[in-house]
Amino acid sequence: MNIIIIEDEKPSARRLQRMLTSLDFETNTMLHSVEESIEWFQNNEHPDLIFLDIQLSDGLSFEIFEAIDINSAVIFTTAYDEYALQAFKLNSIDYLLKPIDQDDLKKAVTKFKELTPQKQAVTLDFNDIKKLLINPIEREYKKRFSVKVGQHLKLINIEDIECFYSENKGTYAYTKEGRNYLLDHTLDQLEDELEPHTFFRVSRKFFVNINAIKDMVSYTNSRLQIKLNHYNEQDVIVARERVKDFKNWLE
Repeated sequence: MNIIIIEDEKPSARRLQRMLTSLDFETNTMLHSVEESIEWFQNNEHPDLIFLDIQLSDGLSFEIFEAIDINSAVIFTTAYDEYALQAFKLNSIDYLLKPIDQDDLKKAVTKFKELTPQKQAVTLDFNDIKKLLINPIEREYKKRFSVKVGQHLKLINIEDIECFYSENKGTYAYTKEGRNYLLDHTLDQLEDELEPHTFFRVSRKFFVNINAIKDMVSYTNSRLQIKLNHYNEQDVIVARERVKDFKNWLE
């Protein structure tokens, strides 16, 4: 089965790819914008199934269907529900709200596998769409973390965190007060929980808060080193393959 992912948030695309891999589905193509997607569909054989975010960096993904005649089945993956009716008019198998739940993803893929080619178009249940429109769900990112300090629980507001990092198989939040707190999350789990305009994963070991960046300097092998306002326990290095995305994120 040929599957592609169209998603402008690359961490979300990678997370979805890992979730599909765990269900024994391989995705080798990930696209990130309307323009890139149109060009790809013009020059490649169309896939069996598309996982499609609605709000891309350069417009709504519906523009792809306006430019290209696409007969692939579609599972929408989005943080917003106001486009459900438009999605219903396309070859929709399901409409998954972010953050995507593994069980919901499995059900959506199973639904696609069970459909015959004649049934693959417009299979979203209209009553489900009406429920979405009546009960809108806004995308919620983490606003705070609860951490254990001795026998006490402490709440840390997200705006007080300069960075998240992994060390010795643990994940830590470092605050502007200069304190480290051990979390119950992995960095991979944080990818869909952190507001992407505020936090960026610069490497396998670090997420940084844009408001905590004090300076950026060139580093070896075309990388960047980030200086944060208070954190100085380890060098914070932007991985070479993430430098371009990091610079775009800063703009």
